[in-house]
This record gives sequence, structure tokens and C-alpha cells, in this order.
Amino acid sequence: MIDRADTLFVLGCAGLALLATPAMGLFFGGMVRRKNVLSAFLGCLMPLGIVILQWTLLGHGLAFGPDLFGGLVGTPDGSLFRARFEPRGDLAPTAPESLVLGFEMLAAGFAAALAASAGAERIRPSAAAVFVALWTTLVYDPVAHWMLSPDGWLHRLGARDFGGGLAVHATAGAAALCVAVAVGKRRGADCESLRPHNLTLTAAGAALLWFAWLGLNAGRAWGVSAGAVAATLATLVGGASGMAAWSLVERVTPGKATFLGACTGLVAGLVGSSAGAGYVAPPAAAVLGAVAAVVCCGAILVKGRLSYDDSLDVFGVHGVGGVVGAIGLGLLADSSLDAGVAGLLEGRTELIAAQLVAAGAVVGYALVVTSAILFVLDRTMGLRVVPEDEEIGLDVARHGQRAYVMGEGERIGMDYR
Repeated sequence: MIDRADTLFVLGCAGLALLATPAMGLFFGGMVRRKNVLSAFLGCLMPLGIVILQWTLLGHGLAFGPDLFGGLVGTPDGSLFRARFEPRGDLAPTAPESLVLGFEMLAAGFAAALAASAGAERIRPSAAAVFVALWTTLVYDPVAHWMLSPDGWLHRLGARDFGGGLAVHATAGAAALCVAVAVGKRRGADCESLRPHNLTLTAAGAALLWFAWLGLNAGRAWGVSAGAVAATLATLVGGASGMAAWSLVERVTPGKATFLGACTGLVAGLVGSSAGAGYVAPPAAAVLGAVAAVVCCGAILVKGRLSYDDSLDVFGVHGVGGVVGAIGLGLLADSSLDAGVAGLLEGRTELIAAQLVAAGAVVGYALVVTSAILFVLDRTMGLRVVPEDEEIGLDVARHGQRAYVMGEGERIGMDYR
């Protein structure tokens, strides 16, 4: 039976979840060079639009439809077309099924935008659009079924993922690594300055992301409950501890505690606390956020030695942070919040074992299938823009507009990077 308070709660969280993807567009837009800021923002907004259509037609069934084969994928059943306003007991007992599927649609769009953004400043927009549609269908939807659907094989195994640490962030982060490798380094990555052009945009994006993340995490409680309260507190505490930990690492190593580092640490803390958001107490959420931030910082520091150009550090923050948070949940889960979810510190080994299996399966599957998708796209339509377009910037070359009109100097040919 529908509970009006729970339904209103999920509606509010869905509104916040919708904000997350454009907020990430602002975050990423400030990190690229100014000749690519519009393309970076559109690189987040476009996947959201594509996934909304894909999810309505097909994705909701693949992820949450009746199980098709051994918990591997669901069956498209047209749930969103029939506008089911009654709850689905195994998914959310007091909120309408269509609303729950709509919320999950926004999480899917967020994941797809993360995955595609690793090719910022050099991926062809048409190739990115096709990639998003294929990746959501072949990678995200099956993984969401594994982890988030009651019928999924990893869920039945005992793995848990409250806010999408594995289903959203680790999956998208692994895919982002594949995109960065397949598209290749940006022109001048080894010899030119590729510094962020506008950290004010990044700051605005970080602030809005923190706000929107409250909905992404707490919404999956599907109502007003102890889990929703725990998820809200975990989001606040995890983000704060991640920001503090990253800044501390920068402060104690040669250099300074940077503004971009604080913003990135905030996001890393949010990612690290997502998997366990409704299953851990605030002190444990602080530990998850801080540890995730430190590990993500290390992953980014070694990126140069591995010779790949993940221009927005999607793999280093979301991929690595998602896995760290999922494994940390296996250690720190508090059974007082959910009697069926107890961590290793409470003397239970089942959850940590399931989390390790889930992390390996999700990341491995995402790497293999994403690589196959990119291989086919590269051979058929090409992944990368021509060098001339990359030099001019995708804003002008591909979208015909500029983010900033700086005056007469720009019109007579001043450098636009």
C-alpha cells in the first residue's frame, strides 16, 4: 500500500538526483580548458537525455524486470509504459513502482555521464552518444540487475550496495579507464599545460553535487526510515571527511593543500561512503570517506606513470573510490541499522566475502564489455575528433559556439585555450 510520506520523500530525492548530473557537468566544465567547457558540460547532459529514453524503452526491464536467466539480467516488461502506481513489494513496499524506476533511471544517467566523460576534449560527440546507448544497455543495466534488483545473482549472494558504490561508481569508473585508453591522450598532454580553466565553476559543481548526493544516497531507503537518516548523515560526514583527508595528504606532502584537491576529496569521500550509506553509522561513514579519499589521491598521483590520460580522473575517483567503499562496507556494516547486513568487525564474514566477489565481478565485467564496445565503435565510426578540431576546441569545432566572448582580442585570433 502506498504511503504518502514515503512517496513524497522519494519524489524529493528524485529531484535532487536529477540535479546530480548537471552539477557534475559544472564540476567537469571548470576542469577542462576554456575552449572545451561547453562540450564537457554537454558530455554530461547528453548522456542523461539518452539514458532517459533508453531506460523508458528498455533499460528499466533489463535492470529491474522479471529475472531472465540465473540473476544475470531482467526482462523488459513495459512497466514504465503502464504507469504502475502501486508499490512493488520486493523493491519498495510503500512507494509507487514507476517512481522507484524513475529514480533508478536518474542514477543510470549519472553513471553513463561519468563513463563517457573520460574522453573529454577529444572524443567525437556522435561516438559518445552511441557509446552511451550501448554501454547503458550492455553494461550498466545488467550490473544494476546483479547488485540492486532482488533477483540479481550478487544480491542473492549477499552483496549490498545501498547508494551505488559498485553499480554506479565502480562500473562507470572501470568504463572510464577503457574510454581514456581507447581514445588516447589529449594533444599536448606530455608537453603543454592542461590546467583547469575555471575553478569557480568546479566549486559550484562540487557544492551542488554534495547537495544532490543527499538524494542519490537517501532515496534508496525508499521512504522515511532509519536507513534514510543513516544515508543522509553518511553523505554529509563522508564528504566532509574526504575533503579533509585529501587536503591533509596534500599538506603533508611537498606542495600545498589546493582548492581543486579539496573539491576532488569531497567527491571521493561521497563516492567512498555511497555503498554503505544506509548500513553504517556516522563514524564508520567518516572512515570510509577519508580512506577512499586517501586511496583515490594515491591513484591519481600514479596515473602519469601508467601513461593513460583520464582527463577528469573518473577512474581514479569514482572507480577506485567505489571499490574501496564497497569493501569497506563489508568491514564496517552495522547490523543495528539492518539486521541482515553485518560487517567483519561484528564477527561476520559473509558480507565481506560477498563484497569482494561483487567488486571483482562488476569491475571485470565492465572492463571486458566496455573494451569490446569501444573496439567496435573505433573500427566503425571512429572515436576521436580530427587533430584540427581538437586544436581549435570542441566548443567551436563541433558545437559552433564559445562559452566566453572575451572581446576584440578573441575575434582577431588570440589563443583560445
